[in-house]
Amino acid sequence: MFTKKTFHVETIIPAPPETVWTVLMDTESYPIWNPVFVAVDGQYREGATVTNSVQFPDGSVVDMKAKILTLTDNRQLHQSGGVPGFLTFDHQWLLAPVEGGTRVTQHEVDRGIWLWFWDSDWIQPAYQKVLDALLERAVDQ
Repeated sequence: MFTKKTFHVETIIPAPPETVWTVLMDTESYPIWNPVFVAVDGQYREGATVTNSVQFPDGSVVDMKAKILTLTDNRQLHQSGGVPGFLTFDHQWLLAPVEGGTRVTQHEVDRGIWLWFWDSDWIQPAYQKVLDALLERAVDQ
């Protein structure tokens, strides 16, 4: 009865991981450049709980609490949240140095009964838009 969906996007950003990481950690600037995570209330640090304001395609914004499971400078931001059984998310930002810059990955696994009823087809394309915006922002740094 329970199900899961996986969303995975990645791109190469022609900037070092430290530059990309600086943009990701500057949550006060998210409203300026991030088309999906339009605000973060709280501080990204391991063990902390933050509230991510997520903008849906129809323009509505939903606040989602997330616990920061892992935070490794210039490498990984791993957060999860939701209501077990109903809908949970496990979301990661992964950065890896590659020739010419940084491979940036957003990887998310959602689980729960709500996935049977909720149209989540917008998530992967939206996450790609976030990567495109991150690329532009990081290159401008």
